Amino acid sequence: MKWFRARRRSDAETMAGTPVGEAKALYEAGRYAEAEAGARAVARERDDEYAAVALNIAALAAAAQGKHAEALATYDEALPAFGRFFGADHWLTLKLRSDRAQQMTSLGRHAECEAECAAVVEAAGRRTGPETSRLMAAARNGLAFALNAQGRHQEAETVAREALAAHPERDRQALVLRLGLARSLNGQGRHDDALTEARTADKLHRGLPGHQRLPDTGAVDLAFANALSGLGRAAEARQRAAAAHDACLASFSPDHRRTVEARTLLEQIDAT
Repeated sequence: MKWFRARRRSDAETMAGTPVGEAKALYEAGRYAEAEAGARAVARERDDEYAAVALNIAALAAAAQGKHAEALATYDEALPAFGRFFGADHWLTLKLRSDRAQQMTSLGRHAECEAECAAVVEAAGRRTGPETSRLMAAARNGLAFALNAQGRHQEAETVAREALAAHPERDRQALVLRLGLARSLNGQGRHDDALTEARTADKLHRGLPGHQRLPDTGAVDLAFANALSGLGRAAEARQRAAAAHDACLASFSPDHRRTVEARTLLEQIDAT
């Protein structure tokens, strides 16, 4: 949730203990419905930077509950506010565009996600500053996901590997890029390689702080399950897929994209 820092340290300190800060804390604790309600209340009551940030929190919280269309609509509302208060080229605005684009994948709008993430990558490439690496990694992650969703797994692998080479940090951005790489390898039938990437992702995931692990609940188990299923290790694959499904149900909702993916994989394994 470092993306919610305001432009100056004093702003970030002021946010602590405020309604928008409380909504942020609820999101980080996995209390998504409460976070969304609190953030929307802030957005209704204010017309400033904090209202823009609140809309971002509300969009993330709605997405975590599987309300993907509602989340995208909230991003659509937040984007002009970010442009007005932060500027169209500010890293916060570009990150919001990346998040908004990635929400499109949950609605099957993969080509639109690809185009927007590519545009954010291009814009980020013209920037300097401490946030540029994470911004570029986030947008490339969305690009790789969109390519994978369109069956363009070799292109997705190239994007993920280039992004990882440019972002050597062991953080959440590296984790999601590893998961995207595993997905691309599974898509190419290179399941042994995908299993290796899943193991690397698992180590990364375990090393992150608790609140940073929550958004990727079930994702590592899914990477393992897909690789094991491709290798014909059905019992192990089913165990991993079931763990992913249970974790996603507990943290998100039955309609969340990852919950649906885990449930579909379980059904495929049981049908064989």
